[in-house]
Amino acid sequence: MNQPLAGFAPAPVTARMGNHGNHMLKVAMQTGNDLFARVGSMVAYEGFVQYEPNPPAVRQIAKDWLTGEGAPLMKCSGDGLLYLADYGADVVVINLDGDGLSVNATNLLAFDAHLTWGVERVKGLAKFAGQGLWNTRISGQGWVALTSRGKPIVVDCGGGEDETYVDPDALVAWSPNLKVKGKRSFRAQSLIGRGSGEAFQMAFSGQGIVVVQPSEDSTDRLRVRG
Repeated sequence: MNQPLAGFAPAPVTARMGNHGNHMLKVAMQTGNDLFARVGSMVAYEGFVQYEPNPPAVRQIAKDWLTGEGAPLMKCSGDGLLYLADYGADVVVINLDGDGLSVNATNLLAFDAHLTWGVERVKGLAKFAGQGLWNTRISGQGWVALTSRGKPIVVDCGGGEDETYVDPDALVAWSPNLKVKGKRSFRAQSLIGRGSGEAFQMAFSGQGIVVVQPSEDSTDRLRVRG
C-alpha cells in the first residue's frame, strides 16, 4: 500500500535547507541555529521545534517600515526537521556565501536567524513612486528560502553596459549591488504588464543577478510606503 508513496518520502538530510519537491522547504533544525520563517508557513515537523511569533528582534527591525507593514515572521528553534510551504508556491533555496540579496517581502519564506537583515528603501525609484519602495535585504553566511509563483528564471546582468528590464509584479529578488532605476514606457503599455495606464519597468545594471517569476501577481508586490 505504501509503495506508490515511496517517491514522496523525505530524502536524507544533507544540508541545512533543501527542497522536498518543488513546493515545500525542508529545514534541518539544530539547537542554537534558529530560523526566521513566514508566519503560517509550517506544514509539518519532526522532533522538538518551538515557535515564537513576532519575536523582539523582528519587532525592532519592523520599526523601519514607515507604515509598520512587512512580512510577518516567527522564530523557530529546536532540533528536528521542519517543513514549510506557502500555498503551493515554488520554493527556491539559496546559500549565501558572504554576499547579499534584496528580496520582496511577499517572496520571503525563511532564512537563518544569524544572517544580517533589515528593511531598506530601493534607491533610484523615489521619483516614480512618491517616497519610494521598500525591500528586505539579507546578507552574510547562511541559507535563505524564497517563493515564486511558478518556476523562476535567474538573469545574470553580467556587468555590461546593457540594462535588464523587469516588470515589478514579476520581480522576486536581486543582488543589492546592482544599480536600479525606473523606466516608463508609453508605447508598450498594452504589451508589458497587466495594469492600465503607462507601463513601468525596473531597470538593473552592474554585476549581479535578478530573480524573476513567471507571474504578474501584483498582490502586495513592492508596496509603496510613505
